[in-house]
Amino acid sequence: MNDIRIRSVRPEDLDQVAAVEAACFPAAEAADEKSLRERIRVFPESFLVAERAGRVIGFINGAVTDQKTISDDMFENVNLHNPEGAYQSIFGLDVVEEFRRQGIAAQLMEAMIRRAREQGRRGLILTCKDRLIGYYQKFGYVNQGVSASVHGGAVWYDMILEFEA
Repeated sequence: MNDIRIRSVRPEDLDQVAAVEAACFPAAEAADEKSLRERIRVFPESFLVAERAGRVIGFINGAVTDQKTISDDMFENVNLHNPEGAYQSIFGLDVVEEFRRQGIAAQLMEAMIRRAREQGRRGLILTCKDRLIGYYQKFGYVNQGVSASVHGGAVWYDMILEFEA
């Protein structure tokens, strides 16, 4: 699919981004429109969308931090974003159902990894469910075990990708 464009989010993408998030995550885990609006406002450089023919079909986003794991308060409090932080977090990697298994999530992740390197980060962090550990390991992430996160009432695993110094 060479007609997919990966780009930074824009404020006018909010409605489409919110619809993608609602379609990809259970309500207890999904970011609401207010949270997404704040993320777009505070860290647009850490929020990429996949667009096809003017339609947002996926996205990846997360705050920057000095922490090596994601804490639940980071999902709700955009003021915890530290533009000078060492680690790019990944709060969500979403692709709508009809475009899954076509490499779009990988394109988004690879673009975020490139951006983190270019920005001089030490690496990236995320949490995922056990069924996705192997997927993220393909990008170089290492499983750090069960996370302290209880976001959405799920069991999460801390993953880290550290760049070589």
